[in-house]
Amino acid sequence: VQLQASGGGLVQPGGSLRLSCAVSGDTFSLIHMGWHRQAPGKQRELVARITNTGVPDYADSVKGRFTISRDNAKNTAYLQMNNLNTDDTAVYYCRATNIHAGDKVYWGQGTLVTVSS
Repeated sequence: VQLQASGGGLVQPGGSLRLSCAVSGDTFSLIHMGWHRQAPGKQRELVARITNTGVPDYADSVKGRFTISRDNAKNTAYLQMNNLNTDDTAVYYCRATNIHAGDKVYWGQGTLVTVSS
């Protein structure tokens, strides 16, 4: 399974970004997807995840601001991020858990999100 993340960039506080993670190499409908982030000097943390059947889950810090979704026809997962603040600045990684391969985990390359005025 290969993951290609995109969509990061520089945004002002209060702004929005949408991250995408394109997946290839196995049946996307059998893959749970997640977004994690790592800020400078901090550990990587879970931001949001979505099961292969579309059930989402969020970290408390992003509830009400971020929305995770998936398009099985496009083999892509998304993270819509609204009302961004400086604490959201981090490298964002998409993660795939392949049910078809014994829950093997794969990571994308990371995309940088910088929230700054």
